[in-house]
Amino acid sequence: MIHVLLTGFGPFPGAPSNPSRALVERLSRMRRPALDGAKIAYHVFATRYGAIDRDFRVLVAAHNPDIILMFGLAARTRHIRVETRARNLMSFFPDAGGFVPKTRTIAAGADHRRLSPSLAMRLRLAARSHGLRAEFSRDAGRYVCNYAFWRALETMSGNRERTAAFIHIPNLRQAGAKTTRRSAPSLSGLARTAEAILLSLVAAYKRAKTAAAPEG
Repeated sequence: MIHVLLTGFGPFPGAPSNPSRALVERLSRMRRPALDGAKIAYHVFATRYGAIDRDFRVLVAAHNPDIILMFGLAARTRHIRVETRARNLMSFFPDAGGFVPKTRTIAAGADHRRLSPSLAMRLRLAARSHGLRAEFSRDAGRYVCNYAFWRALETMSGNRERTAAFIHIPNLRQAGAKTTRRSAPSLSGLARTAEAILLSLVAAYKRAKTAAAPEG
């Protein structure tokens, strides 16, 4: 059994509606032969540092995930961002509850945490498979999304098979808006792309487990 945890976020200052919520809800209902043997759970975090610290520990204890796939909103971009690095940095911008971090680092003396280059490449290829633009990003910001990604990578460190990934998504196309090549995606289009990303992560996990299995 492969345990998958999908996460999104609620609203935050400047973004009263966060499409990552609807995306992970839809993705959690996906049924594909490639996911036979996978148990999928999802959670929508309040966009608060305290919610990450409180809920994440509970989620990991309850689901023991092999794969954590996180989605967050990058409202100022028009494409999908495959985050390759979680920076050990925080901003003094208040979270959705008004909390302001007192330090600029998540963990004193700790390094930034990175996705493996080979996995990042697979995720970008998967993200592009349904025609949406997807690019690498080395800067997940200094806000709650980056904080959650850093904590997820910290949790998965020390196990070569288990992994965490973070995908920043743009705002959705508004109903009735004219469609162009540079249009924001629809929820259905974004869900197809997210599905491809998830399938790529599951396939990578299976390959890693097979490679790690003892011979004989």
